[in-house]
Amino acid sequence: MKTRLLALLAATALAAGISAASAADLPSQAPPPAPIVAPIFTWTGFYAGVNAGWGWRDSNRETVVLGGDVPGTLFFPDNGDGGFTGGAQIGYNYQIGSFVIGLETDIQWADTDQDETVAFIPAGLPGTFVPGEFRSNLSDWFGTVRARAGVAIDRVLIYATGGLAYSDDTTGWVAGGGVEWALPVNWFGSSAVTFGLEGLWLSFDEDDDDFGNGFVGTFQPDIGGPPVDIFAPAVGNDDNDFFVARAKLNFKFGTY
Repeated sequence: MKTRLLALLAATALAAGISAASAADLPSQAPPPAPIVAPIFTWTGFYAGVNAGWGWRDSNRETVVLGGDVPGTLFFPDNGDGGFTGGAQIGYNYQIGSFVIGLETDIQWADTDQDETVAFIPAGLPGTFVPGEFRSNLSDWFGTVRARAGVAIDRVLIYATGGLAYSDDTTGWVAGGGVEWALPVNWFGSSAVTFGLEGLWLSFDEDDDDFGNGFVGTFQPDIGGPPVDIFAPAVGNDDNDFFVARAKLNFKFGTY
């Protein structure tokens, strides 16, 4: 009986040793690959791009009383006509949690400079006034330097903006807001491409030289005699405001 028990123990030990040796000869199993995690999008980084849209100028003018050879009153029209605007911008955003702050500057061309028609009513001298053709001297370009602050919802940014506006030798202020989307593309080496819609209200300081050489038309007296050219003195705007609605395309560089 003892001999059989010893034999059984020896056989068990031998089988265990063979199993261990066989396991040692098997190749080791590689760990599973780490999951691929897409980078988290952030609005932080520099960007540059272009924009295009439509602008409306709100230019309300005053009446002007003239003396001299042909006394009377000039009536300047209110102009709310619009025109194409386009330009380029560059800026930087910094994201803190869901909040985004930044700074942007742009330069714009605005096709809202237009011909004007001026009415003239003489004071006690009958005759006919023939309006002349002249070009408003309102600037056809402007630029802004603005701070931006908004809230990011993943790849959507809703923001307000405001700062300094300038044009020729006059300055003013600008305020507005917009929404911007980060598109799932990275053209031309950018880390992201964004598309946005933006509205800006600009108000410039009063300009006292809006009418070029001042010629507004010719007055022909009914009593005879040569026609008289009518010139307006320096005429300023009661206000010179401008609204722009535009689409923007930006190329973002730097931090993804």
